[in-house]
Amino acid sequence: MHSAITASAPAGSAWRGLLTQTRDIEITRIGAQGDGIGDGVFTPLTLPGERATVRIEQGRGEVEALLSASPDRVPPPCPHFGDCGGCALQHWADGPYLAWKRERVIEALSREQLETEVLPTFASPPGSRRRLALHARAGKGGAVVGFKARRSWKLVPIDVCVIADPRLVAALPALRALARPFLEHPKSAPTLHVTLTRTGLDIDVTGVERKSGGLSADARVRAAEAAQAGDFARVTMAGETLYGARQAVVTLGPAQVALPPGAFLQAVPAAEAAMAQFAVEAVSGAARIADLFCGVGTFTFRLAQVGTVLAADSAAPAIAALKAAAGAAPGLKAITAEARDLTRRPVLARELAKIDAVIFDPPRAGALEQAGEIARSAVSRVVGVSCNPATFARDARVLVDAGFRLERVLPVDQFLWSPHVELVGVFSR
Repeated sequence: MHSAITASAPAGSAWRGLLTQTRDIEITRIGAQGDGIGDGVFTPLTLPGERATVRIEQGRGEVEALLSASPDRVPPPCPHFGDCGGCALQHWADGPYLAWKRERVIEALSREQLETEVLPTFASPPGSRRRLALHARAGKGGAVVGFKARRSWKLVPIDVCVIADPRLVAALPALRALARPFLEHPKSAPTLHVTLTRTGLDIDVTGVERKSGGLSADARVRAAEAAQAGDFARVTMAGETLYGARQAVVTLGPAQVALPPGAFLQAVPAAEAAMAQFAVEAVSGAARIADLFCGVGTFTFRLAQVGTVLAADSAAPAIAALKAAAGAAPGLKAITAEARDLTRRPVLARELAKIDAVIFDPPRAGALEQAGEIARSAVSRVVGVSCNPATFARDARVLVDAGFRLERVLPVDQFLWSPHVELVGVFSR
């Protein structure tokens, strides 16, 4: 191993004694951010067991030369790999990559002294993402759209995305044309939140400068013209409709749901279906089910094929969409839906007195307050869905301390080649 240390200071600045090290290190593991770790140094785009010459600045490394590659290294399928800040693990073979995601769940549970059966990770396939958040910036002769670069605010323009549904990739030229009117103000930094629905693309645009008066009438007209040319279903700006040719409709189990602008939706239909099937099987036989943090009804409509459902979520537009879809969906048992902030006003234990099973699917912050009420209730069956293993484990600890047993957990790789992992856990008394 060699170690070369050089000192440098930013141009035009006072000397601050900043140090840059270059040395050979061995990567020992992958960190939570998808970075290889060797000698305590986070080094992106490496794998365990590899040796590399690494330039180290402020505790982070950048590979200058790969000295020995892991047998688990595979050619990354995306031409933007290494520049784009997404999909940081696409150079890792499927087997060890999915095993690492499962291990992340086990580690999160172990920090709360929880042990259970952790099933093999459900893998979302490439080309299956129906949602993208595309950043837009001014470029020569028009707009460019893409993703943020690694460790930078710079934009990496994309013309292909191997995780996205091919219909989203095919729409990139039309999305670039749509982005241009939103760049009217120099301080605007638009993000196009694009969702593929059954009736076409639904785009909600955020990041447009409003203090100076917002988008001009002329820019609004040009945005609508671009939307029409692209045959988009709807274009909104922070929820305000700018163009609407038809409702943005998605299929959730037996229901057809008209999405509110900017509504939450699972990113991959196959992952959604796997999580829903796992949850529905877990509550089989329950006559009365509570679906908490229900959104537009990802689980609600499937659960209503099993028993009656009490659905609650803080997003009033989502609840309105759920109610409208429930009225038209065939073969469902009764659904009662309520707009309710479940963090500030969780469903109380006494309100759960007539409930047989509960499903909760909170945001990343978890559902500590709601978990406490479930723990104090007489409910015998609970399913927890989470995009954050750490807060899931914290909430699971509350339930286990109250007499529940965590029976099994299904890790779900919904965000392919990223460090994120989702999960579904089943509890019983």
